[in-house]
Amino acid sequence: MLIEHPVKVSIPSKQDGFWYENRNAKTDSILIEAFFDPVCPDSRDSWPPLKQALQHYGSHVSLVVHPFPLPYHDNAFISSRALHIIDKLDASATYRLLESFFDQQDKFYGKATFNLSKASVVDKIAKFTSNAIGNSNYAAIKAGFTDPKTDHATRISFKYGCVKGVYGTPFFFVNGFPLPDAGSALDYKGWRKIIDPLFSPAGQ
Repeated sequence: MLIEHPVKVSIPSKQDGFWYENRNAKTDSILIEAFFDPVCPDSRDSWPPLKQALQHYGSHVSLVVHPFPLPYHDNAFISSRALHIIDKLDASATYRLLESFFDQQDKFYGKATFNLSKASVVDKIAKFTSNAIGNSNYAAIKAGFTDPKTDHATRISFKYGCVKGVYGTPFFFVNGFPLPDAGSALDYKGWRKIIDPLFSPAGQ
């Protein structure tokens, strides 16, 4: 006999996630929620076609990305935390950093960090983050890794994904409904096939 126990999750003070181009969803826009792991190759491969779709639809579609650090990806939590740190310091640079992680993922897993201590990995990611966003905020970024608020925010992102039933990356929701084939990249034609029918003829 199975006994279900309710899972208690503390409610955060604000919504989780990073809005693309700082563009919050309008009541009449289509909302895409994407759960990405910064060091996940499938998340990396899914971003260019999604970005192309966002450019095609413009203000008719909004995107919010939730970092979802998978436990079996090296340094996923630290890189996800870096996104929260930058979002707090300069929200306009968050997606630039995400794309930098995608472009240079091989620096942060496998042999590249196998013999490094956690402190060394944090320092490496802090320096990478500072260089990626093109400013000299290294000290503020490094301090962010000792700020319990950024640790909490990264945990909330993971817990939010768990509450939504996310089990891999990339994982997408459109207007609150999950897309099939979680963990696989979706190409541009796939996005068009999903989103085009959601517009009325007058909205095309």
